[in-house]
Amino acid sequence: MAQRHHDLTAASAAGPVTTGDALEGYLRAQATEFLRALRLHREAGNATSHGAPQGASHGTSHSPAHGTSHASAGGAEERDDAARALRRSARRISATLRTFRPLLDSEWSEALRPELSWLSATLALEHAHGARLERLLLALNRLSGTAPEPSAVRVPTPVTAPGTTVTTSTPSTLGTPSTLSTVATQPIPDAPDAPDAPGTPVLLPAAPPATAATRPRTAGAARGPRSATLTVGAAKAGALLDRQLTLARTRAHSTALQALGSSRFHAVADRAAVLASEVPLTPAAATTDLRPFAAAAEERLADAVAALPLVTAGSPYNAEALMYGLSADAAPHPQDAPWHHVRLLLRLHRYACEVLSGPNAPLDDVGLLTAGAALDRHRDASEAAAAAAQAARTPRIAPATAYALGVLHADQRHEVEAARYEFQRTWQKQPVTTVCPT
Repeated sequence: MAQRHHDLTAASAAGPVTTGDALEGYLRAQATEFLRALRLHREAGNATSHGAPQGASHGTSHSPAHGTSHASAGGAEERDDAARALRRSARRISATLRTFRPLLDSEWSEALRPELSWLSATLALEHAHGARLERLLLALNRLSGTAPEPSAVRVPTPVTAPGTTVTTSTPSTLGTPSTLSTVATQPIPDAPDAPDAPGTPVLLPAAPPATAATRPRTAGAARGPRSATLTVGAAKAGALLDRQLTLARTRAHSTALQALGSSRFHAVADRAAVLASEVPLTPAAATTDLRPFAAAAEERLADAVAALPLVTAGSPYNAEALMYGLSADAAPHPQDAPWHHVRLLLRLHRYACEVLSGPNAPLDDVGLLTAGAALDRHRDASEAAAAAAQAARTPRIAPATAYALGVLHADQRHEVEAARYEFQRTWQKQPVTTVCPT
């Protein structure tokens, strides 16, 4: 049983009173950020569409393709930043409506909160698939003996047109220049006995040098016959993951575009515009102290953390995250759900602290931020392991490919265990003080 993380009585009794005026200011500020991000997203989308070469539709070759590609890439980056800002403000508004629900008009808040959650989840899918692919490709390079820098792997931009063939961009690499001699673009069959069929072009690293003098010495590199098996299977495993996750990312991109053009999203935007000027508070909210609501969110977090197996997680290499292994069941690991729930409650607690401290006051609790970062890594590693397991269930894959995916799955489950260990150490070191100073 973990110790109570914070003194909730002191948190709700000490400090100046914060009333509904702070809640109103916070919601209006977040609604304004939502509208600003929406405007930037639309402007970036218009700039990207207008930046296409004029002669492209007529087959001319004298158009400035190089400058257009830079402009298109810059527009896509601005659009991604705007989408992240949209998700950030939508999460904060939704969490605030949940934590301080008794102080808001119930019918209005219950209608808006699920719509904001839908929007945030829809916009997050594309980024999640891209980050997952990059994480798995980096892990495959590390496990197979080459450890590129994180900036060396660039996930390709998905194709926006539905039904278009998914390809990877030419500048993408899976290794550093010192460890890769060539980059081959070729379709990879899923099984050794499968005929060579057209597939998605995938950028593959060249095999590492065979001599012991030139082979990279990394902590994660295998040795002996298993190293050769992993090196052979890693290329096909990377190609398989690239096909599956790039396709999923492209579909998520199309879904996000459809969502942003739907009447459902326009209704959310209209409500955000109203929220930026008028917050439907209850009559008693103007004189009600907000600290008990924040303390209740903190208490829910502390109770959820107390239910975690922190004693087991406090022991490194306890193999708790590996006990299920690969199986035919595609459902997520049941032991991951409580940790994901704690991550969401920790986020609710942080946002409640933002309401009490003001929208422009940064959260200076280093331990709380470190615990949140550990839970984010836990979520990322858990989902990456699930993606590797899903790829291993592909019919008729080669044994070497299945072996590489199994090693990759175990590696990511080890990352899950390491994230739990880091969270346990951070949480236990946290002093019993008020996290929401006012």
